[in-house]
Amino acid sequence: MPDTGFNPDRIDTTTPHPARMYDYYLGGKDNYAVDREAAERVLGHAPFIRPTAQGNRDFHHRAVRAVVERGVRQIIDVGTGIPASPNTHELAQEVAPDTRVVYVDNDPIVATYAGAKLTNTGNTGFVLADLREPEAILDHHVTRELVDFGQPVALMLVAVVHFIQDDEDPGRIVSALTDRLPEGSCLILSHITADFDGGEALKQVSEVYKNSTAQLVMRGHDELMPFFKGFELLEPGLVKPPLWRPEGPVPDEEELYDHRGYAAVGVKGGV
Repeated sequence: MPDTGFNPDRIDTTTPHPARMYDYYLGGKDNYAVDREAAERVLGHAPFIRPTAQGNRDFHHRAVRAVVERGVRQIIDVGTGIPASPNTHELAQEVAPDTRVVYVDNDPIVATYAGAKLTNTGNTGFVLADLREPEAILDHHVTRELVDFGQPVALMLVAVVHFIQDDEDPGRIVSALTDRLPEGSCLILSHITADFDGGEALKQVSEVYKNSTAQLVMRGHDELMPFFKGFELLEPGLVKPPLWRPEGPVPDEEELYDHRGYAAVGVKGGV
């Protein structure tokens, strides 16, 4: 159920895009010279961005499996980014093959991959839309065809809310998405933070992102907790991504310092 129709002129290869920069941090090749140049500037200021990105990706994998193991069979993945296997539907359907996944992204290049890598296995769909327009996501015909809002849904906001500026009211945006979710639904959220080093390096990172298609906003632990209003956090709460239900050895203190983000999974109405 892809909805990938768009004018090719919308693909901008002259301005860095966060999704393609993230792909570069993870070692992917689906990016342009302008993305690589911007990403290298970021890494020059903050080499820890690469392990932060990888730790976030690993959290994504564990969180998807966790919510499906809880019985959730519907997922809306907002801010999908460049496909990188295992993708959300691959992780979820490995646990429960009947899981349905709606991918959402505002990058037309992600849409070009949707048919080949995201929506070719059934029970999946793609919506070209922006997080800043939550109603357009929820009311889209692809979402409506795949998601029954009378049953629990997992909403994924992984490494995407930090591209919403304060004056765009991220709290309202998240609430608009979560208000329609029934009890038993899950919110999977991760976000970059400057809590751990005073943010000097991350200030330089933010300057680089000012020249991309989306600016980066650092938020602290106390600023992130309101996004989970109405949700009870699964253990261990809002923590650095590698500390959220690790499946292997936890990074030592020195390695953990390089992970500059928070991650959590909440259950609406309580665990």
